[in-house]
Amino acid sequence: MNNSIIPSIWFDQNAQEAFDLYAGTFPGSHISNSSPIVVEAVLNGVKFIGINGGPIFKPNPSISFMVICESKEEVDRIWDSLAVDSNTLMPLNSYPWSPYYGWLADKFGVNWQLYLGKLSDTNQQAIVPTLMYCGEQQGNCEQALAFYAELFQDFRSNGVMKYTEGEYIGSIQHTQFIVRDFTLMAMDSGVPQMFTFSEGISLTILCKDQKEIDYFWNNITKKGKESMCGWCQDEFGVSWQIVPEQIATLLQRPGANEALMRMKKIIIQELIG
Repeated sequence: MNNSIIPSIWFDQNAQEAFDLYAGTFPGSHISNSSPIVVEAVLNGVKFIGINGGPIFKPNPSISFMVICESKEEVDRIWDSLAVDSNTLMPLNSYPWSPYYGWLADKFGVNWQLYLGKLSDTNQQAIVPTLMYCGEQQGNCEQALAFYAELFQDFRSNGVMKYTEGEYIGSIQHTQFIVRDFTLMAMDSGVPQMFTFSEGISLTILCKDQKEIDYFWNNITKKGKESMCGWCQDEFGVSWQIVPEQIATLLQRPGANEALMRMKKIIIQELIG
């Protein structure tokens, strides 16, 4: 998969160790690039980025990764690999939504949901980022979906299921949607949570030109927040990185890194110098 939305995970200087584990855990995976700052990998066909950013941000369960496995043996193998020094949120078991499922936070704090299902149900995408609206964003999933449907011109919903009982009746229990040919899932938490979205996990949008950068940046920050170096937050707190698809090449130019550090929205011409 040549995904143009790339999940980016913030690590405390151990991105290489984490991605070594992931590349050895998920089938057909490899590390494609490694530097002291960024590690890039393809995990079960999906591009990921690891950032050695230090202790300031940490992943939490507000964005987890749903791993679609087509056999119980695959679930067990991946679970056993990720479970060392992990924290189990939901043990492997049969649940109403899957005959075999479990949720854990690995030793790096990254959350994985392992799900026995069919890849044909997720656009043949084996790992699906899953947004959970909770904390101060509790109940905002439906509003966020409307925003993403307007933001992404190719937005396609694969269905919405709502809570029919309990404290959050009418809120979204589960939804799946596709943007830029990339599958995402979302939900409102079914119970109160003390956390919400953070820079610990962001979604990187690779843009073909300055016009596309301007479009995504301006629309995401209209009610959201600007940050530095192409980072921003939408009005729901989800962090995005809006970068040119040739960013790695551009940053090899003299003075480009220094120019980037002065920017909020990335201006390609200023990186070229």
